[in-house]
Amino acid sequence: MKRIHLFEIEDFSWFPGWLRACMTRLIVVMHRALGTREALVELIARALKESNTSNIVDLCSGSGGPMIDVVRILREKPGLEGIQLTLTDLYPSMEAAELINNQEGSNVSYRTSPVDATKIDGEIAGSTGVAGLPGLRTMVSSFHHMRPDDARKILESVQRSRQPICIFEISDNSHPLLLGWLALPINFVMCLLITPLARPMTVRQLVFTYIVPIIPLCFAWDGAVSNARTYTLDDLDELLSGLRDEEYRWEKGVIGGRAKKLYLLGIPNREAGASASG
Repeated sequence: MKRIHLFEIEDFSWFPGWLRACMTRLIVVMHRALGTREALVELIARALKESNTSNIVDLCSGSGGPMIDVVRILREKPGLEGIQLTLTDLYPSMEAAELINNQEGSNVSYRTSPVDATKIDGEIAGSTGVAGLPGLRTMVSSFHHMRPDDARKILESVQRSRQPICIFEISDNSHPLLLGWLALPINFVMCLLITPLARPMTVRQLVFTYIVPIIPLCFAWDGAVSNARTYTLDDLDELLSGLRDEEYRWEKGVIGGRAKKLYLLGIPNREAGASASG
């Protein structure tokens, strides 16, 4: 595999939750700037219709990412008005969960108990799975956090349980590795520029960006490392080796635009399932 599993600072359990929230707010800004929402709307609409489900379970949600905006747009499309979105994370953002779960009549909820994306179809010590929540699993800019063994487990799990999945990445591992490290200074400056767009804005976000620049340093490192950790299309072929069968199909590809975006869709084959049951 071309992918290299270096560490990202926000992956560590000791990383302060408020600091992780500050960084995930910036990631939301990046998604908006790079057109993630528009690309995801098309992919997810197709996955929902082809798998005949109206439920979405988002894994590794952080502060919510682009999925809340995506679902709002999807609900305006014929036949998708009843979509429900459940956000989950191994380190749930309690601030985001409180804001989301206190909205009356909303079609979006945030689980406040930890959910381990590598064990999404089972209950485990210290965290919960989502076996009781059927529907499309989504992983937006989070699959690269998984080591190959864990990434393979996720793919095996959804295929075994016949649940659809949409994996989407905005980081790019197509260039030579050495060039990727040029992203370090670029990411640092970018953090300074996009911070005013982060919401909700907090005093901590401003202080630890412009006075004590902890957030830009972490953002710069994690952003550069994300590129090195991203699975290429060839890497995905390795992960999918031996998984393909008649009752479940995999589709991978690249979407152009403001930035190159990689996706992997897993869809249960309803025709194969129907013919098998007949």
